[in-house]
Amino acid sequence: MKVDANTVRKGHVLEHNNKLWLVSKSEIMIPGKGNAIIQIEMRDVRTGIKTNERFRTQETVERVQLMDHEMQFLFSSGDEYTFMDQESFEQHVVNRELIGDSAVYLQEGMICNVQTYEGAPLSVTLPGTVILEIVEADPVVKGQTASSSYKPAKLSNGVRVLVPPFIEAGTKIVVNTSDSSYVERAR
Repeated sequence: MKVDANTVRKGHVLEHNNKLWLVSKSEIMIPGKGNAIIQIEMRDVRTGIKTNERFRTQETVERVQLMDHEMQFLFSSGDEYTFMDQESFEQHVVNRELIGDSAVYLQEGMICNVQTYEGAPLSVTLPGTVILEIVEADPVVKGQTASSSYKPAKLSNGVRVLVPPFIEAGTKIVVNTSDSSYVERAR
């Protein structure tokens, strides 16, 4: 499907030079003279090679239609993660690179959205939030009760986050999977 280059966003898959490219960053640049251009950083889906391309904003590019599948995370072995399609019960092995930094939040049984092209997984999207337990939290410093103050804490999966002063070890919290930020205390 042909789309204008200025509508391309992170996560889109483009067909360019007879290869599939996953967009990791797109930025519109307006030079002092001339027309605006869009700089797209993308990674070859098959080989993993990264490249930067520039397009004029009025140019069209070929965007690939992906299929969305709800898949359940089963287990991981090294850098390979196994998911099961909820409809066909087929198992798919996905490399950690496709999941990205949010792989640390995967939990057994978690339902994720996996985008595929011609049966091959291209990207994995985790739920927006997960509930995890605080295993280690710094003590509250007296006088540090202002609402904007946060303290470091360690989650059960080893990730460090900033939490409000009233959160202690053993408390379950809701964490945003995209930026590892504290959302609220779990109910």
